[in-house]
Amino acid sequence: MAIIGKRNTLSIVRASQPGLYLDGGELGEILLPGRYIPEDLAPKQKLDVFVYRDSEDRLVATTETPKAEVGEFAYLRVLSVHPQAGAFLDWGLAKDLLVPFREQEFPLQPGDWAIVYVCLDVKTNRILATTRLTRHLNRDTPAYRDGQPVNLIITGKSPLGYSAIVENAHRGLLYKNNLAAALKIGQRLKGFVRTVRSGGKIDLSLDAAGYKRVAPLTEQIVEALQAAGGRLAYDDNSSPAAVRQMFGVSKKAFKQALGRLYKTRRLAFLKPGIELLENSSWSPGTPDRPQTITPVPTAPRPVAPNRPATPPARRH
Repeated sequence: MAIIGKRNTLSIVRASQPGLYLDGGELGEILLPGRYIPEDLAPKQKLDVFVYRDSEDRLVATTETPKAEVGEFAYLRVLSVHPQAGAFLDWGLAKDLLVPFREQEFPLQPGDWAIVYVCLDVKTNRILATTRLTRHLNRDTPAYRDGQPVNLIITGKSPLGYSAIVENAHRGLLYKNNLAAALKIGQRLKGFVRTVRSGGKIDLSLDAAGYKRVAPLTEQIVEALQAAGGRLAYDDNSSPAAVRQMFGVSKKAFKQALGRLYKTRRLAFLKPGIELLENSSWSPGTPDRPQTITPVPTAPRPVAPNRPATPPARRH
C-alpha cells in the first residue's frame, strides 16, 4: 500500500488524458500528472514517486522530491500567511506546506525561516508542519556509543552553545568552547557523540575523539599535500576558521595530526606552511613510531705516513 508523505514504488494501472494512474493499494488509484511522466518510461516499469494531497485535497503523485518527508525535520522559508489557515512554507513541491496557527510555537511571518517537523494529521490525513518540535523528539535514552558518528541539524543557539537534532530523533548540544567557528540555524552537518548523559541528554562534537580523529586526518593532510605538489600554506599557526574550512576539523585536531606527521618525519615545517617529506618509509595509518635512521658510514680518516725521526742536533 502507498504511504502518504513518503516516497513509494508504484505500478502503473492505466493511462488517461490527465496522466498515469498508479496502484496505491488500499488508497486506490493515485494520479501521476502528465508533466511528471518520465520521457524514457519503459513498459511495465514501476515508478518511484512521492504521494501527497493537491490543493483540491486529492491524492496525487509526483516524481519531484520534497525538502522533507513525513517524520523528518527541516529548515524551511515562509512564503505567505493566510489569515484563517496559517503559514505556508516552501518545501519544493507545487503545493506549499501549511503550518496551522495552532502548530506555531511563535508567530510566523512571510520571509521567516523556521525549523519544522513534517507530520500527517491523523484526523484529516493531510500533510502539515509544526514548529512545536519537542513533542516529536524521542525522549528515551538513546543507545549511542561514545564517538559514534551522527547526522545533525542545528536548531538553536544558547549561552552554552548550539542545540541540534540528532539522527532526526533526539536532542543534543554542541558546546561553543569546542567549536572553531559559529554555526547557522538549519545547518546540516556530521558530528560525533561525546557522551550520553542520564535523562537522554547528548553531548556532541564536530570532531572524533583520540586516535579515531587523528589517524584519518593524517591521511587527509598527506593527500592534500600530494595534491598541492608537496606544500601547503597551513600549519599550527593557521586560524581555526581557515583550518575548519580546509580540513573540516578543529585546530586542536589539526595540530595533533601535524604533530604525529612531524614525529614520524613525514613532514617539515616551513614557517609558514608545511612540506611533505617523500624520503620516509611511513604511510598513513601506521603506528606513530619514530623512523629509525641508519647512520651513514663514514670513510676512515687517512693516517699520516711515518716520517723519519729528526736526528738530534750535533754539538760543537
